[in-house]
Order: sequence, then C-alpha cells, then structure tokens
Amino acid sequence: MTHIPTIIQARISIPVAPQPSSTSSSSPDTTTGMLSQEVTMDTSRTPSSASEIAEIRGDAKRGYEILRAEAAAILSIAERFDAEMDSLGTQEKETFPLERSVPTLRSDRSYSMVDSFHAAVRLVLRCRGDVVVTGIGKAGHVGRKISATFASTGTRSFFLHPAEAVHGDLGRLGPDDLVLALSQSGETEEMTRLLSFFSQQEIPVIAITGRCESRLGRASRVVLELGQIPEACRLDLAPSSSTTAMLAMGDALALVVSEAKCFERGDFSKFHPAGNLGKRLAKVDDFARALTYCRVSSDSLSIRGVFTTHVMPGRRSGAMMLTDAEGRLTGIFTDSDLAKLFEQRQETMLDHTISEVMTHTPLTVRSGAPISEAVHLMASRKISELPVVDAENRPIGLIDITDLLAAFPKELGEKNRSDRSL
Repeated sequence: MTHIPTIIQARISIPVAPQPSSTSSSSPDTTTGMLSQEVTMDTSRTPSSASEIAEIRGDAKRGYEILRAEAAAILSIAERFDAEMDSLGTQEKETFPLERSVPTLRSDRSYSMVDSFHAAVRLVLRCRGDVVVTGIGKAGHVGRKISATFASTGTRSFFLHPAEAVHGDLGRLGPDDLVLALSQSGETEEMTRLLSFFSQQEIPVIAITGRCESRLGRASRVVLELGQIPEACRLDLAPSSSTTAMLAMGDALALVVSEAKCFERGDFSKFHPAGNLGKRLAKVDDFARALTYCRVSSDSLSIRGVFTTHVMPGRRSGAMMLTDAEGRLTGIFTDSDLAKLFEQRQETMLDHTISEVMTHTPLTVRSGAPISEAVHLMASRKISELPVVDAENRPIGLIDITDLLAAFPKELGEKNRSDRSL
C-alpha cells in the first residue's frame, strides 16, 4: 500500500451574511403565542395590515440571509479553486489515467486546496476496496449522502457510524479500504477514538474538516480544510453553512472520481432502475411489447388476408408490422390507415397487397436504445406506435403510446392534446 507521509491542507475564509439586530426579533410572549396558533395559508388573499406585511417580509428576509450565507460558503470554496487554478497556467484538461500515482507531498504543508483535492481524487482512484464515509451528528447525515453519491456513481462506498464502529462495525473495514472522515471541529470524541484503529490497520484517511491542525487533520493522509465557517444560525451554533460546504466538497470529490473512471450514462442506469430517474434511464426493451403480443405479417399478403389471418384476442396494438421474406421490417400499417380506406370509399383496396398502402421504411428504434430516445421520437413526430428492431432491422417488439403515458405524462401530454385537436 502506498503511504503518503505528510498532511496537505488549504485554508479558506468564508464570508458571512450580515445578521439582523436583536431588536427585530419577536418577544418570548409573542413568539409563544404565534407558535400556539394553527398556521394556515390563503395564497389568494392580500395581506391586510402593515404588521402582517412586515411579518412576511421579516421571515422572507431572514430566509434570504440564511440562503446567502450558505451559498457564500460554497462560493468561497469555488472562488479559491478558481484563483488557484489560474496560478497553474493554461494546461490541457487532464484525462485522469488510473495508473498515475498519488502526488508526493511536501512536509511544509504549503499545499493549496487544489493540490489537496487532486491528491484526494488520486487516493480514491487507487482505492481497491470501499470508500468508507464516517461522521457523527449533522456531519454524519451529510456523510450518508456523500456515501450514496459515491455508490451511485461507480465507487463502492458505505457509511460507518462512529458509535456503532466501536461496538463491532470496525470489522466491516478491510485493508484495501479508504476512510473519508467528516468533522468540522476535527476533535469530536466519537471520531477521534477511531483514528488509532485506522493507523494500526494502515487504512488511509481523507478528512473534510475545519482545521488541519485538529486531531483528525493530523491523523489524515489528505486534508480538505474548509476553514472556520460562520454558521448561518443566529447563534452561530447549529451546523448549517459548514455542513453545506462539507456536502458540496464531498459531492465534488465523488463526481470528479466518477468522471475520472469514465462512468457513463449506461453505467449510471444500472444503479438507478427505479423511480422517475430509473424510467428515464431505462432501455426501450423494458417498455416494448414482446413480439408474441404484436401483430406481424408478410408484406406480400393482401390487406384482407393480413387482417383475417392475424387475429389477436384481448388488448392489442393498433399497428401491424410488415416484413419481407427474410423477416426484416419493410413497413407498418395501422388501424387508422384501414379506417382511411373506408372513409375514402376504397374498399376494393382490401384485396390489394398491403405493401401498396403501408408506410414504407417507418420510424424505428434500435434495441438497447434509451427509452428517452423513443419518447422524443413519438412526441416530436406525433406517432402512437414505434417498432423496436435489432441490428438487422428485424422487429423484436413494439412500443405503444398507451404503455408510456403513465410513465412519461409530461413528455407525451403535448402529443395527445395535439392529436385531439386534429
């Protein structure tokens, strides 16, 4: 295992939004009275009094100040990155080869945040085990989310609760693992008592903390030092701006590592099969009706012959897929096409070959394509059926709009409204 002999760090200063004066706060009696009342909202009603307007503006103003304070924590880090990158010169974007080693670190601790971040990325890329994220309290909640981001973007990870760790969960760690430890103070007892175990097992630690000189910082291979961040809380006590900055730094580390591993959309979809995101990342094969439930016929038969010999009981698609002698898709004929023949009093065409009236070379989607591609085609071209074909243009299924409406109501809603207006 490669050892990094020294700690690297980078300090930043986080500006804090101005705090309202204490005179603007409600008295205890007023606050108690407000909390005891049921809060209702009528968005159609205009505030009726100056005091009500002042109350609304006061809440909104304080909310704005808190949002600005937390945004300032992230912006300050981003600006530090930007300034330090400018000092590096105009180099080509790095491709992050996995075989590149972790940088050799200097002992004077003069490394910048950019240097620290680069070393942290390299250390994660070289990890052959799991990235074990740990933290207590609010930092622990942030750690769970960062661990989830790592896991969903191609880096194996799990969260280790410090209190549970010393009651047996340390056995979950292996010699190839890496620890990402979160603590703004770097002195939390539950966290620091794990450090000797990490050292004995030679498990490298990356710390996201406020001070590199804290016990956690001194015990870590790489320190992403956030600095002393004023909290957005009026009392400067409740973790708010600091945990926001911590979360942003953890996400940045996880996502840069993911890009370095060339983690692509297809890889992402493997870990997100459920929910709306899973639907958007699914393949057309997941939504297509199997060929056994589709109407497929030869393009050499007459229209009458096609419809009398391919009767399908129960719910069916409104399209007939037509193929040549080799089974390749040559056209499509829909129930709407059949209705038009009757509307135009062309009943004699029923005994003509269907290839005379079918839609030749219809729109198709290749098996394995993302379902978003099919949704876009159907919505933009205003079609209700879309054949799914293999590499040799043989039909293997059919996507029917009725199967997609529940999953993609927004994307296909405009198509349906447009169709009804015709």
